[in-house]
Amino acid sequence: MEFRYLGSSGLKISEITYGNWLTHGSQVENDIATQCVHAALDVGITSFDTADVYANTKAESVLGDALKGHRRESLEIFTKVYWPTGPRGHNDVGLSRKHIMESINGSLTRLQTDYVDLYQAHRFDTETPLEETMQAFADIVRQGKALYIGVSEWTAAQLRAGHALSQELGFSLISSQPQYSMLWRVIEDEVVPTSRELGVGQIVWSPVAQGVLTGKYKAGQAPPAGSRATDLKGGADMISRFMNDDVLTRVQKLEPIAADLNLSMAQLAVAWVLQNDNVSAALVGASRPEQVRENVEAAGVKIPAESMRQIDEVLGDVVEHDSAMTAATAPQSRPA
Repeated sequence: MEFRYLGSSGLKISEITYGNWLTHGSQVENDIATQCVHAALDVGITSFDTADVYANTKAESVLGDALKGHRRESLEIFTKVYWPTGPRGHNDVGLSRKHIMESINGSLTRLQTDYVDLYQAHRFDTETPLEETMQAFADIVRQGKALYIGVSEWTAAQLRAGHALSQELGFSLISSQPQYSMLWRVIEDEVVPTSRELGVGQIVWSPVAQGVLTGKYKAGQAPPAGSRATDLKGGADMISRFMNDDVLTRVQKLEPIAADLNLSMAQLAVAWVLQNDNVSAALVGASRPEQVRENVEAAGVKIPAESMRQIDEVLGDVVEHDSAMTAATAPQSRPA
């Protein structure tokens, strides 16, 4: 395993970070989920990402149980706050001081830890003053409940405003968690340059584009039974943007590039995001322990410049570059 600094902080994290978004507490039985976490630990992954909203808090509980007994100081545990949780009451959502303060306590209880290494704003809250949100984060850091603060899917302007307030309040906003893959590069023109300037590192989610970049979906064929593309509760709506014959045909043409590098398609996809020097870690999930062991082989891989050029040539105009998509895909108001 290779380790990278998270932004300009002194915190090192495993460049392959284990995430339990669509699996733990919902799609995968708890014993299998625990096996996946233990497989991650066995191959050197020390960083684990979750969120209170995943499986309506169950994912945090599963992760907490799976990590029980392991030396806390050897782990980096990340979670997030914003989306509705619990009974979905009128204050059970967003980045108000009330919701943040109550949510961190719930997360720590479920994760069975006194603190998280990174506490992240899961989206930008258009209905709460940013000053209120950042003051709440500052207080959580001072209370020792979180060591660092990050965000997820914030625009460059939102990052800049949040970072300025964090500096005034005396804490570090050090990370951004956006979607990023060969097919979805919307952070490259604005978020990444701004982050470099501010000392913010990216922890990127869906580096395999919800499974499309593994090559398992074929043009002109129905998606495999049980795959994410067939699961209406497990991300079928998100993967739909990539499920067209033009994209799938081009993805299949990446196979010889991967083979030349002695990589699987999934390993190529994960290694590709790690070529970006502003990326601190790639988030990978798993429904089987062997998936963890496969994905970790992307750590430390250096893709030659010629192979990077070939990837760009093969994918061509199916790649999404529009930086406006970060704002366009964000909630315009708090979800009910």
